[in-house]
Amino acid sequence: MMLCDHCGENEAIIHLTQIVNNQMSTFHLCEACAAAKGLEPGVSVGNLPLADFLAQMGKSGTMEATIGGPCVFCGLKLEDFKKTGRLGCSHCYVTFEPHLRGLLRRLHGGTQHLGKVYLPPDPTRAQRQERLAGLRRKLDRAVSIEDFERAAKLRDLIRELEAAQ
Repeated sequence: MMLCDHCGENEAIIHLTQIVNNQMSTFHLCEACAAAKGLEPGVSVGNLPLADFLAQMGKSGTMEATIGGPCVFCGLKLEDFKKTGRLGCSHCYVTFEPHLRGLLRRLHGGTQHLGKVYLPPDPTRAQRQERLAGLRRKLDRAVSIEDFERAAKLRDLIRELEAAQ
């Protein structure tokens, strides 16, 4: 049993890690001391999509039965993912895809990767077209949320890539 860092009497049930100016501090607090500091147990944790997702997985009965077993490449079980919040390998995304789809949609707003795409020094025409299509999607998104500064940068980048063809 770990005692509260503040009062030293009660059992610590809140474990808070703060990073300020690249310095990490960990505090272990009882419920009363946490409440006195303005921390409400359950509220901050419950609002995280990952915490909600992991809690939902625990309610579904036998987890392996719903997905067909552990990852065939690394052996990670859905129960292990629930405990750690980390996948074992890139193949886990395929294995646990039905469960991850909702989580990714809540965390990132979609399930399709729209991030940066690596272009080799001499990209092929298809790679350039794919890159341009991605930039146009980002441009449309920037305009729709009225981020006109980003939209202008994307427009200039699109023009630059089109001129290079």
